[in-house]
Amino acid sequence: MNLVQIKDHLKGKRRVGLVAADRIVLLKKAATTLDLARMALREGVKLSAMASSLATSATEDYAAALKEKRVLTPVDHPDPAHCIITGTGLTHLGSAAARDGMHKKLSGAKEELTDSLKMFKMGLEGGKPKSKSEAGVQPEWFYKGDGSWLVGPGQPLPLPAFAKDGGEEPELAGLYLIDDKGRPVRLGFALGNEYSDHVTERQNYLYLAHSKLRHSSIGPEMVVGNVPASIEGMSRILRGGKVIWEKPFLTGEANMSHTLANLEYHHFKYDGFRRPGDLHIHYFGTATLSIADNVKTEDGDVFEITAAPFGAPLRNPLKAVKAAHKPGSVKSL
Repeated sequence: MNLVQIKDHLKGKRRVGLVAADRIVLLKKAATTLDLARMALREGVKLSAMASSLATSATEDYAAALKEKRVLTPVDHPDPAHCIITGTGLTHLGSAAARDGMHKKLSGAKEELTDSLKMFKMGLEGGKPKSKSEAGVQPEWFYKGDGSWLVGPGQPLPLPAFAKDGGEEPELAGLYLIDDKGRPVRLGFALGNEYSDHVTERQNYLYLAHSKLRHSSIGPEMVVGNVPASIEGMSRILRGGKVIWEKPFLTGEANMSHTLANLEYHHFKYDGFRRPGDLHIHYFGTATLSIADNVKTEDGDVFEITAAPFGAPLRNPLKAVKAAHKPGSVKSL
């Protein structure tokens, strides 16, 4: 089952719907995915069962909603400060070469492992504990922002004036709600573009935090429940309507050095990330980056990410923005 959030074509009212081929079957009583999730928690039923029970005969044209940019992120929070966006890296079996190519230092004789390769190796050796009740090794972790840093399908990903680069990262994203008792509840999964500044990161690995403080996008659809262990998708960059770069990517637990449960544990083990009512969007990493093929993105480029379980592609244009904050602009009160 795949869910979407849209603004309807009549009055622009927010609605939740089930994807049924080229139509969106609208639900009653729930205006947002968060409303629907809270209803399911109150009733003690699965999210899919709650959604099915609220399906109506009213539908929307899916293609038209996408074209008119009425499709929203598949989940959001009415207070963006209560939506926490994070991610983990060096989690995918193909990611070592691309990431280490950024970070390793040239040396004379024998080259030692970089910190990237050390962490990748740690994941290979301890990221998939034998028992679900056992904690595996910690992954690389980063913070991306709150809900105000999230853009919907078709909406632009801002390229800040200070940025060195604006590069796509096609990823699997986990979507979570913290229930009233402080327990994380996974709503489902979505395609994500964990957009980052790879040139800044390349300057020094300690700039990783700066490189990740960027907007990102998820959607258009949320897969309710579980996803396949192996997911194959395609990542593309279009310029002037023409594909200038494309590459398949693999994700899902079968293609990762960590279990999803281990990555979830190491995120939600912190008390501050189990605050009742909060929404969490967590990116699980990637192994495929256009910068690894020396692609330089430009203002106006369109990122397109597709993968079969997630239905419609996630598309976002890159848009350069002027500096809103300048050196020396902070004044004493």
